Amino acid sequence: MIETAIADHALIGDLQTSALVTTDGSIDWFCCPRFDSPSVFGALLDDERGGRFRIRPSGVDYTTKQAYFPDTAVLVTRFFTEAGVGQVIDFMPPTGTTATDTHRLVRMVHCVRGEMSFEVEISPRFDYGRHPHRAEVSDDGIVFRANGSTLTLHVVREPGDEQKARVSVDEEDVHATVDLVAGEIRGMVLESAADGPARTIRVAEIRGLFDETVQFWRTWLSGSTYAGRWREAIQRSAITLKLMTYAPTGGLVAAPTAALPEQVGGERNWDYRYTWVRDSSFSVHALLRLGMVGEAAQFGTWLGDRVRERIGSDSGPLNIMYRIDGSSDLTEDALDNWRGYRGSSPVRVGNGAAEQLQLDIYGEALDSMYAASRAGLDVPYRGWSAVCGVLNWLADNWDQPEEGIWETRGGRQPFTYGRVMCWVAFDRGIRMAQEHGRPAPLERWIAERDRIYEQVMDKGFHASRQAFVQHYNTDVLDSSLLRMPTVGFIAGTDPRWLSTLEAMDGELVTDSLVYRYDPSASPDGLRGSEGTFSLCTFSYVDALTRAGRIQDARLAFEKMLTYANHVGLYSEEIALTGEQIGNFPQAFTHLAMIDAAVTLDAALDRGRA
Repeated sequence: MIETAIADHALIGDLQTSALVTTDGSIDWFCCPRFDSPSVFGALLDDERGGRFRIRPSGVDYTTKQAYFPDTAVLVTRFFTEAGVGQVIDFMPPTGTTATDTHRLVRMVHCVRGEMSFEVEISPRFDYGRHPHRAEVSDDGIVFRANGSTLTLHVVREPGDEQKARVSVDEEDVHATVDLVAGEIRGMVLESAADGPARTIRVAEIRGLFDETVQFWRTWLSGSTYAGRWREAIQRSAITLKLMTYAPTGGLVAAPTAALPEQVGGERNWDYRYTWVRDSSFSVHALLRLGMVGEAAQFGTWLGDRVRERIGSDSGPLNIMYRIDGSSDLTEDALDNWRGYRGSSPVRVGNGAAEQLQLDIYGEALDSMYAASRAGLDVPYRGWSAVCGVLNWLADNWDQPEEGIWETRGGRQPFTYGRVMCWVAFDRGIRMAQEHGRPAPLERWIAERDRIYEQVMDKGFHASRQAFVQHYNTDVLDSSLLRMPTVGFIAGTDPRWLSTLEAMDGELVTDSLVYRYDPSASPDGLRGSEGTFSLCTFSYVDALTRAGRIQDARLAFEKMLTYANHVGLYSEEIALTGEQIGNFPQAFTHLAMIDAAVTLDAALDRGRA
């Protein structure tokens, strides 16, 4: 069995959930009604048990090409056969900011040239396949029912179409063929929690949905102010981040997938369908740099709500991650009967790292709030009270071991990156208080900020390695520290930083791709290895730029563009073979790409001037 590669997918969505579509027209990942709900189609993780919704040419050889409709999240998958050219246009009409169980997958089937017979397979597997379903077929479509959930398939057709389609049901899965000639458009709309029975949809209606969805995305994207060298790639990253944002709350999922492996066949298979404080904070920076202020404001509200929920908590003002609605129940489990992507097991859902202590999140959160305030978004009284609560707690708690940014399961350590970001938290709080005249215990905050700085310079820099290291009790390097000059802890041309960058060049960088750290030198409590981490590669581009190595930075950035998939998307990591591995697409990677591009653009423009 040949499984579809991770990179052979594109993403569509409606801002509350999303779906992955393969290059041969199969939706093999779709969770409903939210990003973090159980899957309905999950063939990505188990070809036999997961279920899919596939449309492709019937009974003939074909080749395919796939692209997004320009400046949108509308996907076009084109099929080429000896008899003609056809295409499937996939999209999800945006649902708005009110949470709903009703979502629509629209699949327009179009014969472009000649003639084409399309075969359709719909095999849902509700709740990760744990609930059997039944299919109710009528003249107007099909209703799939399982354990109180429904998926309704509305058929697109015109009067006189009776001879164009043939439908059969096999063990409650539906198979059909549709015959079209040049110029004809038909298709289907799959709707969750529909408020009525299946109904016939005319072609004009599905065209109207297409036009509305295209207009939505083009209007949203017109808010971007980016006009640099890599406009197409950056706009695709912006759309991808928007697709991974849960509109009712503003929370950003780290990725819309679960259990895609960091090492094929290994156990590093995590569920990323949740909102990390860190990732969402980074998104504020990236979107502000593109001129998109509304998303930053919405996340600020989400973050403030999370802090206020935990006022007085002994375990800190914030969890490291939440469900997309802000709740914190992320119990980790495994789908024991699923084989996993290319045999990578366990297939984990939920995330046991949610209870970890990761002190860096406070720096990222405060850094994003400061950036938003500099962009003109005022911090209201309740927001400032939350900031003070965070920093007063941090003043008492920053100097303790923690789990670190990478969520390793090898025990707590005094991680250097965590200390640096605690410094950032105090620094940004101090700046906001001073710039906006807000009441704050400044003497205490300044004292703690300066203590952290001296500690990192004393204990975080390893004299024999001439480099900042992963934590105080090791000489291992860690590429999370590539952000030290980005956040202003150290100048990009400081001798200590230049020697750190040189050490990373020799140990963590391979042909401009960057590993997070060396698991063999710094055990992380897990078996196996991993690929290079794409977030770190773009952070490396940013660090090279700030170090004055502009041409090295540009070459590394251009190389990294070659690792994007056919529609410009990146997963979490890149394997030694060059294939994409890990959850897909990953928000962190696209955020870091935007930051690196904006920084590099500015440096190149200065050089040209």
